[in-house]
Amino acid sequence: MSTVSLGKPVPDFEVAATGDQTVKLSDSKGKKIVLYFYPKNNTPGCTTEGLDFNSNHSKFKRANTVILGVSRDGIKSHENFKAKQGFTFELLSDADEKLCQLFDVIKPKNMYGKQLLGIERSTFLIDEKGVLRQEWRKVKVAGHVDAVLAATKSL
Repeated sequence: MSTVSLGKPVPDFEVAATGDQTVKLSDSKGKKIVLYFYPKNNTPGCTTEGLDFNSNHSKFKRANTVILGVSRDGIKSHENFKAKQGFTFELLSDADEKLCQLFDVIKPKNMYGKQLLGIERSTFLIDEKGVLRQEWRKVKVAGHVDAVLAATKSL
């Protein structure tokens, strides 16, 4: 499977989401999409990042933008995480890693001295026509959402 590239259309995808939904990229034509990948539900950095997106959700909506969070966690875990944190956007379950592979976010990580593969915190901005316009890799949570919002407004 090839991966996405800046300035090129993102291939359509279909992924299970919270709210008993299936999300397809093609269903969001005419809206911008912020697709943010995070390692794991209920961990400090992932919770902070989600809360930052959530507190700015109305600003993204005014900019005609849909926020979608993605991790390899299952739907039940996502539903619990979303409810606990009060997220007002959907979370996508990529347990089979197809979306992660499409966006090339699975990277080697060191965890307590062990090498393992995990999601590298990354965000992608897709325009109204489905074209990838910007990407952020190796994201540091502090200030990230502000940068994404600014980029979204400038499209």
